[in-house]
Amino acid sequence: MIQLICPKCQKVMNTENSTTCPVCGENTPRTYDYSNSDTFLKAEVSRVILEKKQRGTAGLTGGLDAVIVNTEPEQQENAVREMLATTGYRHRGIFEHDGNHTSVLQCDGSADFWFRSRLAADNPFRKYNLFPKSKHLPNTRLEILVFRCHDLASYVRIQKDRGVDFMTGIQDMGTFRFIQTVPLVTTGTSIGMIQWKETPGVYSFSGNSRTILDKPDWPHLHNIGRLDHAALRVRAEDRDQTIVEFMELTNYHFDFAIYVKLFNSITHVTRLSDKDFAMVFTSGISPYISEEESGPTEKFIHHYGTRVHHLAFDTRRIESTFDALKSRGMEFLIELVGSPEEGLKQTFTQPSPHTLLVNEYIHRYGGFDGFFTRSNVTRLTESTGRQ
Repeated sequence: MIQLICPKCQKVMNTENSTTCPVCGENTPRTYDYSNSDTFLKAEVSRVILEKKQRGTAGLTGGLDAVIVNTEPEQQENAVREMLATTGYRHRGIFEHDGNHTSVLQCDGSADFWFRSRLAADNPFRKYNLFPKSKHLPNTRLEILVFRCHDLASYVRIQKDRGVDFMTGIQDMGTFRFIQTVPLVTTGTSIGMIQWKETPGVYSFSGNSRTILDKPDWPHLHNIGRLDHAALRVRAEDRDQTIVEFMELTNYHFDFAIYVKLFNSITHVTRLSDKDFAMVFTSGISPYISEEESGPTEKFIHHYGTRVHHLAFDTRRIESTFDALKSRGMEFLIELVGSPEEGLKQTFTQPSPHTLLVNEYIHRYGGFDGFFTRSNVTRLTESTGRQ
């Protein structure tokens, strides 16, 4: 008996019949053993690029412009203050839309962060939060990754023709136009698109200077720069569907994967270019079975649901910055891993009590032309089992 995945409905099956899917009836030789091969994903890159050119979406979208984190109302200010104290971001102001107050944090050369809380009772993301270790914060998650779009009307028209569902129509929010998909079924995360009317990153803030939260004047925070990547945990059986869907909604492409068989985990990297924010997807090699057998990635999903696990920030002077963060009370899942000889150093913090997000601090040494190393990925994956 082997495990197969259908390329049409993306459902995993245990069957000896490698030509017919028992779920949707698809009869195709493209059915394959998903747990041991990236063949399907690599082939899909070419198909998606060609179809985007044919549809007219190629070049319509760019890099990451904003990350939207929803919190419980009583935790919103705490979440903002925590980020001010642990990154290089500064609080720029508040804007209002549909009765919600959104705090914007910015860092030069990086995507913005929006911290908001939902005042209305209806929350389309709530069902993705009701897991054993996340249900105490039923409205808290990184909900939306927002990418720049050069022609929002054309993008929305083409994606709707493909069957993509959006939460609303295009919203006019003063200095920009915005739209977001409904939460994607496999991740519980939404893809947003933003088109700036004039200068990117300029908002129509409300309030006055008293609404700006002060940033701690700690020298080590100047070492922590742009958002390097975000890592989203996805179930083993959904990994291909998730990555292909992300490629179809953005201009990103699947680049490579690192397998950590010891911990039943695969880290997949998608990129726009080697200079831009990268989106990382981590899944099991095989689906969740039990606490003892499944490894930290699938166990995380079992306890927290599919969600963004960590946010990685480019960090200079990482050794002294790490020591300074610890001296200020930050707790870590693991000490610094890596070395100048290996090309990079990284670490994970304990998850935030306000957002459930882990911070990663990462430094790539000059001359390192990779993105990760297998040894670091292995040790960091192991550390997530401590959450």
